[in-house]
Amino acid sequence: MFDTISFHIDALEAMAHYPKDLFYKGSLEILSRPKISIVGTRRPNPYTRAMTYELAKKLSMAGMVIVSGAAAGVDTLVHHGAGCENTIAVLPCGIDLRYPKANTDLIKSIEKNGLTLSQFEPSFEARAWSFVVRNEIVVALGECLIVTEADLGSGSMRSVEYALEMGKQIYVLPHRIRESEGTHHLLAQGKAIAIEDMDTFVANISKTARNAMEDTPFLAFCRTSPSYEEVIAKFPGEIFEAELSGRVDVRNGRVCLI
Repeated sequence: MFDTISFHIDALEAMAHYPKDLFYKGSLEILSRPKISIVGTRRPNPYTRAMTYELAKKLSMAGMVIVSGAAAGVDTLVHHGAGCENTIAVLPCGIDLRYPKANTDLIKSIEKNGLTLSQFEPSFEARAWSFVVRNEIVVALGECLIVTEADLGSGSMRSVEYALEMGKQIYVLPHRIRESEGTHHLLAQGKAIAIEDMDTFVANISKTARNAMEDTPFLAFCRTSPSYEEVIAKFPGEIFEAELSGRVDVRNGRVCLI
């Protein structure tokens, strides 16, 4: 049994185009909790496997909901580490299908205890392009994006592009030379921050995300990376005050919280 979401999800305003329909299975209450998106390769090395699981577990224990895509590899580790009751799985197929089949039991458990979402019509089978479309929702739902391992040109790096467009902070696990070239590239370009101390990171990021849930309407709107013109139209007084105080910045025509 599935249903269509009948209310607006503010976080998805950060997307280039708000989804026409959103289908779901599970509890919508989870959407009201602080969320972090985690993505990565379908073939993680042993180090990534261990660190991804530990990171997801510690974040969930700190009160965070983890958003990922239920794919093989990093996504699977994320959902298991966080626990199905603390996770949102965004599917690249119709909500009535479970992809990949190897994760059928996992997805069933998320449907029962957490939340699955899809913007595709029921019975739609996953295509190469639908994974990319799915990734935009994964990124939009989280306060930030964590990439635990990625190759250059991978789907995870496309998620990074979405995060940059939305003005979201990106974090990565540190890797050895010649491993995870995608995350090495992000660090070299100054587009990501390495998670050097996991416990410190979890404490800081969970506090930041919880604070975001208590934002004023103005700050909550700014977290969707709206255009400067949109903010001026909706909050003309607040935007000027926030600029003067250094609370917000304008990057590529979009307003971002600092």
